[in-house]
Amino acid sequence: MDPKKWDSPVTFEENSRGGFRTIASTEEAAWVLLMDWPVRGTKAHQRAKEVMMFVLLGERPPEEAHSAFLAAAADANVFIRNA
Repeated sequence: MDPKKWDSPVTFEENSRGGFRTIASTEEAAWVLLMDWPVRGTKAHQRAKEVMMFVLLGERPPEEAHSAFLAAAADANVFIRNA
């Protein structure tokens, strides 16, 4: 099993394409935060990107990436259907 996979996928509402998207890994979350995030530059967004990098490098557990993504989503008012 990929150590960067999350135990609990996150389904969230996308602003750019409409509808919902489910992600299940740190790699997917990092891409969303870098390329498709609705509110950039906030402390939560910056922190989440940093945590993603550390997890991808194997320096932190994937649970931290999951939590950081949810915190950034809350900060940006991104609707989370399930996590």
